[in-house]
Amino acid sequence: MKPGGRGERGRLFIVGTPIGHLGDFSFRGLEVLRGAAVVAAEDTRRTRRLLMHYEVSRDVASLHAHSRPEAIERLLDTAEAGEDVAYVTDAGTPAISDPGAALAARAHERGIPVVAVPGASAVVAALAASGLPGDRFVFAGFPPRKGTARAALLARLAAEPWTSVWYEAPTRTAALLDDLAGVCGPERPAAVARELTKLHEEVRRGTVGALAQYYREHPARGEVTVVLGGAPPSAPPVGAGGASAAAAAMPDRETARALIVALRASGGAPGTIAKELARRLGISRRDAYRLLTTE
Repeated sequence: MKPGGRGERGRLFIVGTPIGHLGDFSFRGLEVLRGAAVVAAEDTRRTRRLLMHYEVSRDVASLHAHSRPEAIERLLDTAEAGEDVAYVTDAGTPAISDPGAALAARAHERGIPVVAVPGASAVVAALAASGLPGDRFVFAGFPPRKGTARAALLARLAAEPWTSVWYEAPTRTAALLDDLAGVCGPERPAAVARELTKLHEEVRRGTVGALAQYYREHPARGEVTVVLGGAPPSAPPVGAGGASAAAAAMPDRETARALIVALRASGGAPGTIAKELARRLGISRRDAYRLLTTE
């Protein structure tokens, strides 16, 4: 696969590879790898095994999270000289929790065309298998291991109305589920997708509290993706004879509690927090202050 004529710039191909089952590699992905002058990889040993399986013989260059900037420039020098370059990650679609994004960004800066070759993705596969809404979702990557950054991220996404997808190490899966149950309540729907497309694939769905208990008793193994359902909508207004209009307009306490935790973790002054709380929940500043003093 060569550029149209001598002197033209090559292209950078971002190529998705299987996350487990080798049959998930696309015909186009193989065609691109066979035509590239060099294949850059996050893990060269793993990529060489993949290329050997498909009988693809190409030079493999290393590009991982700890590579020096010069490694990116050398690859793009090859493209600038008129040859195509392909980048693959350990598994799945590059630029999701790997150096692919930095490589693509630098290619754009140098005027080198960037072409995506879609492929497998644990994010999308887990979301599809979870049965949770996928019309809008947030990918949260690997959460911080501890501290206020972790608390703020978990609480912020627990308060959002859309589904969130997380990566986590198997040894920390139960802890993540426990923490999510703490900020969004144990009854929030969730799913844990483990070893997707592999021999011991498992997708387990339930409440986040029940899943936390299960994985405390049965520690997870392999690669894990956690899918968390969005915050439920605010309770509808109560009709005549029920609560007051002000109380009816208040959001459900689960959503409000998670958002308050996130805003407090940001370290803002009470007035600033109340203003943002009112804006996010669509309530008056007075009601926001009331929530702050009762949570």
